[in-house]
Amino acid sequence: MPTLQPTTALKKISSLRKRLRIIQGGTSASKTFSILAYLIHTAQTNENLVISVVSESLPHLKKGAMRDFQNIMRWQRYWRDDEWSKTEFIYRFANGSIIEFFSVDDVSKAHGPRRDILFVNEANNVSWPVYRQLAGRTRRVIIIDFNPVAAFWAHEKLMVHRVHDFLKLTYKDNEALEASLVNEIEENGRIDEDYRQVYVLGNIGRNEGQIMTNWIQLDQLPSEARLVRRGLDFGYTNDPSAIVDIYEWNGGYIWVLVTYTKGLSNKQIADIILAQPEQVLVIGDSSEPKSIAEIKGHGIAIVGAVKGADSVINGVSLIKSKQVYVLKQDTELIKEERNYLWKMDKNGEPLNVPRDLFNHAMDAGRYAMTDLIGNAAAPLGDVEDDDYESITSGLLDESF
Repeated sequence: MPTLQPTTALKKISSLRKRLRIIQGGTSASKTFSILAYLIHTAQTNENLVISVVSESLPHLKKGAMRDFQNIMRWQRYWRDDEWSKTEFIYRFANGSIIEFFSVDDVSKAHGPRRDILFVNEANNVSWPVYRQLAGRTRRVIIIDFNPVAAFWAHEKLMVHRVHDFLKLTYKDNEALEASLVNEIEENGRIDEDYRQVYVLGNIGRNEGQIMTNWIQLDQLPSEARLVRRGLDFGYTNDPSAIVDIYEWNGGYIWVLVTYTKGLSNKQIADIILAQPEQVLVIGDSSEPKSIAEIKGHGIAIVGAVKGADSVINGVSLIKSKQVYVLKQDTELIKEERNYLWKMDKNGEPLNVPRDLFNHAMDAGRYAMTDLIGNAAAPLGDVEDDDYESITSGLLDESF
């Protein structure tokens, strides 16, 4: 079982003393993990504390802070199943202290009981009115953390006007980080200056380069939504393989993330696709024809995406011309949406070229949507003529 390593990030966070503690940091800096470790220690050593951990949505909490909390508790052998409420998401310590988790996707959820300590996780995704309500109901300590993709209310309303502790962390403050991830972070920083500033150095970035700006989040997939395509982007060691389902609904398209996982073999990808309740034509990255052929050999209708000199920008333009919806539970997809940015020139002006970062699910969805509505002359991508009959006879789907 892993053990909790006392990283520099944890030591720095534990040294903060002011009521308001603002923690800004780059990728893999261990911000959230270290804050939770600090809060667990605080709960264990002080009686009858109420500690609230909040974030933008329940799926975000479950896949992020809540999972980290449970891992820390188990690794330290503190966890007791009977002290955890699976319905209220509250852990009760023997000394009367509690740590509760809840989402704040609208301001009404912030109008609740008072607490002693507040932790707002990824605060740049929480609105100022919600934060203001939560802070006004907190007696002792407020902690917020975020990746500095762009300046937001923490910089504009708190750091200018409120007494606070400020801490900037980077991956170098996390000695527990695997060497392969350190290499990946540093390599991305060498090839992309915007990435280096925000995710390597932890500096404030700019949001004017965000490509996808009109997406709407849904609580669940509507029953009347119709599956029409499935996109696949290959990854393995450093990058995840991403599968995105595309549904038609309400005059627009819903993107649903099927998987976003590193280390998948082609057989495992095929198994994931075959396990889905509905089968539909898959549009895969045509730069890996051998992988497409292997997946096709497992009985899956799959073709390669049509590519050309302007296929990326044309696909992006097509997507931006439609209303796209995503599910709140698909946090990896939402993260890519928010961090999929235009390249910038030396004057800070956006170029008409997307960065080659945070684009695995973006590419999978782009392949599928371009094939669906962008290639009227060739609706089955780059499928060969003699494959057409076998593909269409294997699927009875209205999208053909």
